Amino acid sequence: MVKTEDNKTERIGFHKGSLATLTKEREEMMRILQIVEQLMQMHIKELKNLGVDLVAQAKSEVKKLKGKKDLGEVL
Repeated sequence: MVKTEDNKTERIGFHKGSLATLTKEREEMMRILQIVEQLMQMHIKELKNLGVDLVAQAKSEVKKLKGKKDLGEVL
């Protein structure tokens, strides 16, 4: 019976350790994502200052893609 309890304790420890590691990985990924988002916003702001209308370009692309159904046509 002791062996089964030890096995259960080891499994619990393994899963808790895995969750701790994955939590830290997720936090790091969120940090990287925030940095990427900040950089994108900086570029968007500069493009806007240079007179580039990204919203209009995006709407134009959507209209182009609206009639196409096949992925091969889109690409």
